[in-house]
Amino acid sequence: RPIVILGNTAGGKSELAVALAERLDGEVVSADSMQVYRHLDAGTAKPTPGQRRRAPHHLIDVADPRAPFTVADWLALAKQGIADIQQRGKRPIVVGGTNLYLNALLRGLMPGPEPDPALRAELDPLDNAELHARLTAADPAAADRIHVADRKRLVRALEVVALTGQPISRQQTQWQEPSATTPPPSALPPPPSTYRHDPLLIGLAWPTDAINHRINKRVRAMFFPDKEPDLAPDVVPAGESLPDEVARLDAAGLLGPQAREALGYKQVLAHRHRDDPAYADRAITTLDDAFERTKALTRRFGKQQRTWMRRYRGVHWIEMPAERPIESALAAIRDAG
Repeated sequence: RPIVILGNTAGGKSELAVALAERLDGEVVSADSMQVYRHLDAGTAKPTPGQRRRAPHHLIDVADPRAPFTVADWLALAKQGIADIQQRGKRPIVVGGTNLYLNALLRGLMPGPEPDPALRAELDPLDNAELHARLTAADPAAADRIHVADRKRLVRALEVVALTGQPISRQQTQWQEPSATTPPPSALPPPPSTYRHDPLLIGLAWPTDAINHRINKRVRAMFFPDKEPDLAPDVVPAGESLPDEVARLDAAGLLGPQAREALGYKQVLAHRHRDDPAYADRAITTLDDAFERTKALTRRFGKQQRTWMRRYRGVHWIEMPAERPIESALAAIRDAG
């Protein structure tokens, strides 16, 4: 059975995944929407070189950051990767914080209408700005999330509205929402798995103050590596600072629409292009301001992750910080058979 590790960003998922892979003859499958991109290293908390030497990793550095990469792209690669790992007699260990990817793996892709060639032909003559303007009128939430340069997603969002009469943002929310009566994870006994691939779910549950402290340290180390010299390697790998990496990739034209929206990258770009009229409504004056903005948004993302995790049933929760999280995870795996 595959193991799926859930938890907050900066919560130690990667290190637990590697430790389990070592003990269970496993291989790690990343479910992170930004770790798929080559060159994006400083701000994506990819597993360290040491962790990658200890266990094989999949779905890291598989996509060009100049091109769109969809959940369907990831799901196709993940399903093939998991099957290949199992066929070699190894244990797949899926780890990541992108809920859309995990939902797609465990529940399938969001139901949606088939592409409509006639409607797409009508939209084809329109430029991206007009497509984005139409989407803003029809589905403001989706327009806020989809970059004007991402033509494929703009067309799909307009297509869904036209064919179903419902905004794609509302359908995605309904697909992910739990029942209003869903109790806290700790109150749920692990039922038999009803997810695809029959996975065993392991969750790392951190107190809010503790995980926010780890998030703050991680973001600080990404921006200013010299100011966090003693940071544990499971929180952030050492290397090039995020501002330096963004400057290098931006100058080389290696940041496409989706990559530019990644947490940290978007804020550094808003500082880097602060005098560009195109950034007039989102310019960030100082690098410290970009750092503080990224830190706050990452904590907010962590809060969203905690909400997402409540939706999963049958999770074996490990209360963190735990003295022996690896042993706790192994015990849950043994108990589950």
